[in-house]
Amino acid sequence: MTSFLSLNVIADSQCGSYKVHWADDGLARINGAKPETQKITFLKKEGDFNNVKFEWVVATDQPGRWVGMEFIGRNGKAILNAQWLQANMDAPRHYVSYDCVKIKG
Repeated sequence: MTSFLSLNVIADSQCGSYKVHWADDGLARINGAKPETQKITFLKKEGDFNNVKFEWVVATDQPGRWVGMEFIGRNGKAILNAQWLQANMDAPRHYVSYDCVKIKG
């Protein structure tokens, strides 16, 4: 497991209507909400936060409603993919991608 101190190299980002903040505890905050789960996959080599994918499941302000998210950072650029999680496999999928921009200090 990699030290979460390395997360400080990732800047806070605005991705569409989602603000991603990198908290000191190693878990991201999405619009202030702590994700229920967070999975980190390094895309090139272990510990390379310039080429990384974070996967999150985040509760919404709607009871029983969750959103699954992927934050993918490659070579200084990032995107956020978000999908409403549905309880029924036959339900239509709601999926959107956003370009992310770094939030300046």
